[in-house]
Amino acid sequence: MTQAPTPSLDLVFMALADPTRRAILAMLLEDDMAVTDVADPFDMSLAAISKHLGILALAGLISQEKRGRVKWCKLEPDALREASIWMQAFGQFEAVNLDAFERFLAQELQTSLPEG
Repeated sequence: MTQAPTPSLDLVFMALADPTRRAILAMLLEDDMAVTDVADPFDMSLAAISKHLGILALAGLISQEKRGRVKWCKLEPDALREASIWMQAFGQFEAVNLDAFERFLAQELQTSLPEG
């Protein structure tokens, strides 16, 4: 199997930015697939699908292996690990409830303003 070295986060996110490539990854969650089977559900040429697969392989998200005359694609299970760790860092922040924050500020302002 040909597998790229550890890709940069930029390559991973660039690869994930395209809905066709995300759909291909979802298909490969089920099992390894031949390139022609990957191409079947899409309304585009085999060459276009091959370009998408090349980008996914460059990002390290899939690997490709030739078995006889057929090229097979396999999802690389650890490929999203670094991106996932990076995104989890943002999970430590809770969403701010702006309405509650505005009420809090209004109340604080009312109690701290001198009457005049």
